[in-house]
Amino acid sequence: MSDPGQDLITITRRPDTVFVAGQGAWLTDERGKRHLDLVQGWAVNCLGHSPALITQALLAQSQRLLNPSPAYYNRPLLDLAERLVGLSCFDRVFLASSGAEANEGAVKLARRWGSRMRGGAHEVIGFEQAFHGRTLAMMSASGKPGWGEIYPPMPAGFAKARLNDITSVARAITPRTVAVMIEFVQGEAGVVVADRGFVRELRALTAERGVLLIADEVQTGIGRCGEAFAYEHFGIEPDVMTLAKGLGGGVPLAALLCKEAFNCFEPGDQGGTFCGNPLMAAVGLAVVNEVCRAEFLAGVRERATQLSTGLQAIARDFGLVGERGVGLLRALVLPSDEAAEVVTAAHALAPVGLLLNAPRPHLLRLMPALNISAAEMDEGLALLRRALREVLG
Repeated sequence: MSDPGQDLITITRRPDTVFVAGQGAWLTDERGKRHLDLVQGWAVNCLGHSPALITQALLAQSQRLLNPSPAYYNRPLLDLAERLVGLSCFDRVFLASSGAEANEGAVKLARRWGSRMRGGAHEVIGFEQAFHGRTLAMMSASGKPGWGEIYPPMPAGFAKARLNDITSVARAITPRTVAVMIEFVQGEAGVVVADRGFVRELRALTAERGVLLIADEVQTGIGRCGEAFAYEHFGIEPDVMTLAKGLGGGVPLAALLCKEAFNCFEPGDQGGTFCGNPLMAAVGLAVVNEVCRAEFLAGVRERATQLSTGLQAIARDFGLVGERGVGLLRALVLPSDEAAEVVTAAHALAPVGLLLNAPRPHLLRLMPALNISAAEMDEGLALLRRALREVLG
């Protein structure tokens, strides 16, 4: 078979499979084979593939107004901002199109605030192994080894501390520090969860030192962890938060939220041609209204318990290291670097395949649709067992 991606700029290694349709927890390729999808666009499709709710929102809004330009208000923009403010501890919202864009906006906001309130403080402390996006600045902000050197010269002003080590954070804070940026669950690092006590100490330390706490909830926000936002698990309130992925349920939509005290952009400081367009905002509003219902979130927690219990049983039966995570963002830790082989074996299963993600050589990440059924979850766990048996014996 010729390479189906021969006309594309190479950015990643993909299997030859070409998907043509998706419904709920399932994807179908152009040969007609179905795959149970436990990746869901890297935690993007919170309502699964092609949900009627998104179809209806897109159709209705596309017949009204697509993009009047960010120079004007539009009703879905205002309604989604109001909904996010009502759900969260924040007062102001800026809508964007990607998580990297929202995170870049958060750094810009922090630096604008630092220039006014902290005598020009501009440095942002992040964490080792963190991931904040693929723009130049967000690669510098991320903690992936080597990422700060790929495209020299890289943007400066980003320091690093160690997750769950409050002493390392305190040591990194200087008079130049304006903010600390954290993922409460480091997804790309292998679903590494911040300790509750550490997060509370971090909130106290940043408040004491007068620096902002930025929560990158690009992957964890909008129900993924069983609450509307992951910060609710930790009993703290950040100063700034970013959202993306699940916010749009599959369409490009992101948000930057802040408390009123940090609403300090001047006109022209921040913007974008597609920022806050009514087509995407209408979808986001429909998604948030569905996912952030108490009954829906209770269902996420039920499925999370089912998935965690099933992964623990698999770990026992196969002699694996274990499982970890929060809500429906979970990882299965293998004793050796064979995660990629398991992903390939799962994909090749017949008559139906299973889609998994291996963010680390020894680790599988599972990010199913938040409305996956109990039966589909059981089927996914059974397929995972088959793939593990093929690779590990």
